Amino acid sequence: MKQNYSELPNGYLETIQKGIAGVRRFRSGITRGTGSRQENLERLRDEIRTADDIMIGAGAGLSTAAGFTYSGERFDKYFFDFAERFGIRDMYSGGFYLFPDNETRWAWWARHIYFNRYVEAPKPVYRDLYELVKDKDYFVITTNVDHQFQNAGFDKKRLFYTQGDYGLFQSVNPQIQKTYDNEEWVMQAMEAQGFVQNEDGVFDVPADRKISMRIPTGLIPKCPDDGSDMIMNLRSDDSFVEDEGWHRASAAYSDFLKKHEGLRVLFLEIGIGSNTPVIIKYPFWQMTNDNKNAVYACLNYNEAYCPKQIEKRSIVIEGDSGEVIRQLL
Repeated sequence: MKQNYSELPNGYLETIQKGIAGVRRFRSGITRGTGSRQENLERLRDEIRTADDIMIGAGAGLSTAAGFTYSGERFDKYFFDFAERFGIRDMYSGGFYLFPDNETRWAWWARHIYFNRYVEAPKPVYRDLYELVKDKDYFVITTNVDHQFQNAGFDKKRLFYTQGDYGLFQSVNPQIQKTYDNEEWVMQAMEAQGFVQNEDGVFDVPADRKISMRIPTGLIPKCPDDGSDMIMNLRSDDSFVEDEGWHRASAAYSDFLKKHEGLRVLFLEIGIGSNTPVIIKYPFWQMTNDNKNAVYACLNYNEAYCPKQIEKRSIVIEGDSGEVIRQLL
């Protein structure tokens, strides 16, 4: 049954509204900021030290910096058979591929989930970020779905995953507004395909590279409440389930922002691209503009910029976010 969460603040709706307002306000152009890279590193280090709180907004660029790349070596190693048979060239596009049957589709998703959710990030970027802010009053809003903030030690009560979680399923029945943990299923589906655990307990491709692109029919996930089909809990349309945990995180985000209105807030944006700027980037611009004590910082590989209106209170650093975070430590 659908639940009524109207008594809780809706931080997600609030941030979208701020983002829309930001689009309308910042029409005088954008800038790459001022100062040298070293000067901006020193400024950001000082802001992290002196800020009353740090509002972190993270996108796919942060996970890429941590080594969760969707093409290249990782894809070639774990999805070589799908590439050969179906012509798929990266994990992202494979998520939209129309596979011939459910056994094949769920074999793909088991791998996709496992290698982007249940393994350690190849690089310690998330752990470095945690070391940087762990003693501050922080909160994280992210469009990432790989759970790496919690894996790195961030307090789950200070996290808002707006777009879902690779570790959760939902029913196709719209009346069931619940999510279901998928870890046990993923491990079974990986083993069923022929992946073997190495000395660290991590599933890997066997030496003979003999793995299956199908799982047994009996392993196709079904909703435990009504037996209906399952899908990923990822926001792609209005069928996305915003369960109780999602709504409580949304409310915590709203409460955090209200608690620190007018204070010395650092809005630290990392790896946000142009796909969903209205969720984090534009709201951060808007809130920095509205709070004269706030500072906006943008770390991005090749999309580091800020509006001219807040240039004097912005820190823009272009380059590998993982390397920037390491230097800040």
